[in-house]
Amino acid sequence: MVRKIGVLTSGGDSPGMNAAIRAVTRIAIAAGIDVCGIRDGYRGLIEGKFDNFTKASVSDILNRGGTILGSARLPEFKQENVQDAAVAQLRSHGIDALVVIGGDGSYRGALSLTKKGINCIGLPGTIDNDIPGTDFTIGFDTALNTCVEAVDKLRDTSSSHHRCSVVEVMGNHCGDLAIYTAIATGAEVCITPETGYDELELLERLRYLDLSMHKNHSIVVVSEKLTDVDALASKISNNTGFSARATILGHIQRGGSPSPKDRMLASLMGEKAIDLLMNGIGGHCVGIIDNTITSMPIDDALKATAKSRKYLYRLFERLI
Repeated sequence: MVRKIGVLTSGGDSPGMNAAIRAVTRIAIAAGIDVCGIRDGYRGLIEGKFDNFTKASVSDILNRGGTILGSARLPEFKQENVQDAAVAQLRSHGIDALVVIGGDGSYRGALSLTKKGINCIGLPGTIDNDIPGTDFTIGFDTALNTCVEAVDKLRDTSSSHHRCSVVEVMGNHCGDLAIYTAIATGAEVCITPETGYDELELLERLRYLDLSMHKNHSIVVVSEKLTDVDALASKISNNTGFSARATILGHIQRGGSPSPKDRMLASLMGEKAIDLLMNGIGGHCVGIIDNTITSMPIDDALKATAKSRKYLYRLFERLI
């Protein structure tokens, strides 16, 4: 029987984490389970940063970005003695189970604690949408809206100056933010880990748009870590008829009030996490697959192949 649970956020923050914290807290309390918020992720767990939560503790956070619990990275959590210290902290505070909101590294920590007797459930919180076991992560939709709004504004000014806007979005080796943004904004070029990066092909494409299609502007969406977008903009200016400018959206994509979709997703996933723990299930991660909230063992999720977005790339090619 679960009497008290902990909840923490780990890794990079994402909009909707607070909605998940709120759902976990209120649904657990409604079921007669005590809740403890753990600050600063796994580091705070080791350091004993525990706060007993009431329903009021999570009032007025649904629409707030970031995470009220804070987050911190702790690479040392891979070490067994550090995991043992975490278990000791949890047991000393009477915590039977734990909900961890974060990325795949956070999932691995949750799995390790489950193997040591503390049932843990992982919720996928990241803007990158790069976590296996779910079609969409908490925060992705909000970040996508931020990207689309920024690119829409760039297109307005680009069309006034025969300009090419090279826009770098986040993704952490996952091209989802880039391809979704490219389709939603009508971008002319999209560069992601899935497409690869061919500079000569890109320049030829832009020359064709300028000379044959007579376009007065173009948008190139680039997933981070693939190339230096400032250098790319310079090459575009020197080798095509466009005057290019680079824009790196950076951490602005992580901020802002979560979209209604992310608030709903976080709330549904938080509910699922408590239901799993009440049924004695640990070592699972919650996801949404084919529009259904589900769960699977973390081990299975981490071994799963990356989500295929081939249909999106086919759509993009047919639209440009």
